Amino acid sequence: MKDLEGRKALVTGSATGLGRSIAVKLAARGADVIINYARSSAEAEEAAELCRAEGVQVQVVKANVADPDGCKALAVAAQAWGQLDILVNNAGITRHARDHSDLDALSKGDFMDIYEVNVVGPYLMLQATKPLLQAAHAKSGRSSTVLNTSSIAGVRGVGSSVAYAASKGALNTMTLSLARALAPAIRVNAICPGFIGTRWFKDTMDEAKYADTIRRIETLTPLAAASGPDDIADAALFFLSDASRHVTGEMLLVDAGMHLGKLRD
Repeated sequence: MKDLEGRKALVTGSATGLGRSIAVKLAARGADVIINYARSSAEAEEAAELCRAEGVQVQVVKANVADPDGCKALAVAAQAWGQLDILVNNAGITRHARDHSDLDALSKGDFMDIYEVNVVGPYLMLQATKPLLQAAHAKSGRSSTVLNTSSIAGVRGVGSSVAYAASKGALNTMTLSLARALAPAIRVNAICPGFIGTRWFKDTMDEAKYADTIRRIETLTPLAAASGPDDIADAALFFLSDASRHVTGEMLLVDAGMHLGKLRD
């Protein structure tokens, strides 16, 4: 299905994990894609090759979304196409401090670093690309679409750290504000994944502990599932396609039901 053929997409943090999966799925449906990375150059080229294999145009841009100049560089890349139909604000960071009662585990610098990427970054990206998103709307009459990668952490106050959860809560409220302010030219939504089996988790534990984590997640979720990047990316594509043309200002939990809890036997 090439329903996105001719559309131009930019996915931040798309060298690995969820961002890569979203970019590849966009390419498979015909969209030209900008791959963005901050450090993972080899992985970014791998992601680009996967997209090129779908027969679409691909650009690879190194840029830090916490830096206004980085966001402008990404906008310049999209300017080569003259428009931008799809923006996915996926880049994100955390500091692991899972004991939320330990108030010495995070510094002011930790909070600022996390907010710069997770909250300020998406705002700066929209600031830089708004004219291109509006140009796509003017050309097609179809609302351009922005998708923010949030988290169950921003809904339930759980996760890798208090700062991370707070940043995703802020991203959720910003999604609402901008969906209202930028309509009808631009739709703004968010997905809120629970656990995703990527190196985000794997790099913090050994193989045995990771396997135990997968088993624990499967026990805790009503759907008895530990999600992978493709599971979340499939939901993301709903927001990036015309299937969601009448949807804006929504936050969708994609967590195998983790937010519900599970009835004990």
